[in-house]
Amino acid sequence: MEPSPERRLSVVFNKNERAYYLIQTRKSAALMKRFSTVVGPYLATGLLIATGLSIYGCGDSASVNPVVELRSLTVSPGTLQPGFKGSTTDYNVDLTADTTSVTVSAQPAVSGDAVSIDGQARTNHTVTLGNPGSTTPVNIVVSESNTNSRTYTVLLRRASVAGNNSLQSLTVSPGALAPEFTVNELFYTVDVANTVGSVTVTPTLDDPAATMTVNGQAATSGAARTISLTPAGQSTLIEIAVRAQDGKVKQYHVSVSRGVSANNNLRSLTISPGTLSPTFTASNIAYTVNVGSTVANFTVTPRRQDATATMTVNGQATNSGQAQTIPLREAGLSTLITIVVTAQNGAQKTYVVEVFRAALGGNNNLQSLTVSPGSLSPSFSASRTSYTVDVGGSVESITVTAAREDTNASLTIAGQSTGSRSISLPPGPSSTEVEVIVTAQNGNSKIYLITVSRAALSADNNLEAISVSPGTLDPAFSAVTTQYIVEVATAVTSVSVTATKSDPNAVISGDVPNGGQANIPLDGPGTSKTVSIIVTAPNGTSKTYRLTVNRAAPSSDNNLSLLTVTPGSLSPGFSPSTLNYDVSSSAASVTVSATKSDPNAVMSGSVTAGAGVQTGSATILLGGPGITTGIPITVTAPNGISKTYTITVTRPFR
Repeated sequence: MEPSPERRLSVVFNKNERAYYLIQTRKSAALMKRFSTVVGPYLATGLLIATGLSIYGCGDSASVNPVVELRSLTVSPGTLQPGFKGSTTDYNVDLTADTTSVTVSAQPAVSGDAVSIDGQARTNHTVTLGNPGSTTPVNIVVSESNTNSRTYTVLLRRASVAGNNSLQSLTVSPGALAPEFTVNELFYTVDVANTVGSVTVTPTLDDPAATMTVNGQAATSGAARTISLTPAGQSTLIEIAVRAQDGKVKQYHVSVSRGVSANNNLRSLTISPGTLSPTFTASNIAYTVNVGSTVANFTVTPRRQDATATMTVNGQATNSGQAQTIPLREAGLSTLITIVVTAQNGAQKTYVVEVFRAALGGNNNLQSLTVSPGSLSPSFSASRTSYTVDVGGSVESITVTAAREDTNASLTIAGQSTGSRSISLPPGPSSTEVEVIVTAQNGNSKIYLITVSRAALSADNNLEAISVSPGTLDPAFSAVTTQYIVEVATAVTSVSVTATKSDPNAVISGDVPNGGQANIPLDGPGTSKTVSIIVTAPNGTSKTYRLTVNRAAPSSDNNLSLLTVTPGSLSPGFSPSTLNYDVSSSAASVTVSATKSDPNAVMSGSVTAGAGVQTGSATILLGGPGITTGIPITVTAPNGISKTYTITVTRPFR
């Protein structure tokens, strides 16, 4: 059987073999001799023809040795070793132990050649592998018409189940492993400062197919895991268990030692009754408190910063946040309270609170003093007796509230015996003095003086913004511009006006209420409406903003923007200002289409379209040959003015 033309070409020009095949048979030689004898002077041509006949298969087919091979061969997953080449027939593929099957794909170099994989005609085949450590052969045969063939062999080598249960690397941050990490060293220590509350451990597997846990929880190779540490002075154990594919486990141990704490600070210190002076800070160790003569007991509640520290109050062990009640010495004497904080490393810090108990009947101090609205300047202190308060011009009164250190003392505010009193302020800018008098049991008095300065009333009668919807202000809004124009369409029957005051204490009036928003109805089309907005400042001065809203008149547009006749053409050509047209058409009917320039106009006559519909069309039946048909179209503008376009269609004789 003769080989195919593709095969003959592949014989001559096969790139993989990189060889040129010159086929010369006895028949072809005899043929060439015959050509040279008979043709004579045409010998060169005969040689050329004979050579071509030999190359392209017209010689003796028994002398042709066709090359049969694959164009491509792939294995997925996996990589052929060596790389694929059509002339190479033996390959190996190394696969991991967890790979159970692969897909083998083969394509012939010449279309039409047959391919079989493991005895079955196919170009793709999924091969199930043997157990880990085994080799599975695959035979791929490519043949031409079941005559010439070539066999490729691929050995699929599945790796044995790995027994690698080692780490490739292990790091801890902050800190450093001791000793340095090695694969077979299983015990490590890490020292960190006592302030370190956690570390991150990052283990990386030597065998990606192995698995591991960190402190019993599944972990990802190369991923950091945060481990919280036990309190300072203690050790935290981190265990990394690596399990190989064969099930064998290797355990790495990391012991993190957190240093001994030197923190002997208090986090807070609260007392009752009274107020610490100065305000508590961890670095300040000395405080004073003034209490009334009748206060016999004092409560102190310290809280430490470090949970590992210990604490005593006047020599008695105390837990953090535990209140300790201290009996005070008699009236007129002071009592010392000592709080000793001992750090984990033994370092101590002593805080001292000296509580001054007023002499019996002699305490004329205020414990607190406030004014609302406003604030005292400077801040209140029992020993300071003079204060100022600044309030706005719109503030008509203030409330003064005071409390005594000694509840047995008497208290008056502006001459009235009370702990809280409202004080009226004079109108306009003014200065008002308020006396708060505390009289001790022994008759000694102390006067606290508050001077209240009321500012002048605001003169701000500006608007901060005006908006109109629908519509746009012309010019754009400015607080100093009081006249505006707003243009709206004919169909708009009302506008919404919103005004914002610059001073919230000003008052808006006029067509817009003090809320700052109003819906303004408009008069008929073609009219104007003035909207007045009056802004009155707190001091009584006013400013008026005016908006003139112009509602557009109805359109007078009664034009057509387009007019067509099908079949046929208008004469003259269409123009909105031309009303009469002639059309010659031999058809039995024509279709007329008209488009209004103003969609709100109304079209009537032979073609109709209501307001809001821009285009109308109609089919008009024509008379017999020689008969003319008039087609009128009337356009009525929104303002009622009409215009009629007329088309005269003549149907000619055949």
